[in-house]
Amino acid sequence: MKKTLSIILAVIMIMTMAVSFTSCGSKDTFILGLDNSFPPMGFVDENGETVGFDIDVAKEACDRLGLELEIMPIDWDAKHQELDSGNIDCIWNGFTISQERMEKCTLSEPYMKNRQVIVVNDDSTIDSLDDLNGLKLALQADSTAEKALNDNPDVKDSLAEVLPFDDNNKALLDLKAGGCDAVLMDEVVANYYVQKGDSYKVLDESLADEEYVIAFRKDDTELCEKITNVLKEMAEDGTLAEISTKWFGKDVTTIGK
Repeated sequence: MKKTLSIILAVIMIMTMAVSFTSCGSKDTFILGLDNSFPPMGFVDENGETVGFDIDVAKEACDRLGLELEIMPIDWDAKHQELDSGNIDCIWNGFTISQERMEKCTLSEPYMKNRQVIVVNDDSTIDSLDDLNGLKLALQADSTAEKALNDNPDVKDSLAEVLPFDDNNKALLDLKAGGCDAVLMDEVVANYYVQKGDSYKVLDESLADEEYVIAFRKDDTELCEKITNVLKEMAEDGTLAEISTKWFGKDVTTIGK
């Protein structure tokens, strides 16, 4: 009898643990993967908090969908592996649409336009793409800046060297220190640093016109649709414009327009 009772108690304990585990595992958490050195889209501020335009938009979207937002910094070079492995639910951080990414992921509708531009020190004599001939250009590795350069072989072949960095901030620090002559990067990020008062200037010419989207796993079409629809709602009621004005001084969003 005692043996039977012990077995029953053991079974109850295992079932309780299983229910507890399932409850934790089924929690409605939305894990956002990002490069947290990509201002003003997503970055760590002076208080150690991850902030930015994409972060504010994601928080509002998750509130409306009843999801708990979890922000997870990732190695940008491994972004697709992080997504496919299930470590994150999306890549939401100034992620540019491309044919390759369309094949790998399910993408939201575009929500913002961007360009790949050249940034130099404000006292530089570089004024055009032609002036880069024989010089060193820095960029973020495995980014659309790298793709834009590869898509412009005349510019790439004219360079003395291409220097890849983990993120744009490190590339800009190298520019400031004189390690390179220019940086190829997203216009929204470049303008953020200029508006902050940093001693850079952005050239008028660009190497590519782009649009930002949110990337989900290939089979997560339902989640992608939910997020896309809530962004359209935010555009319609003016919330998206408010967040954009906070970070850019005006509404630069395109979704729902």
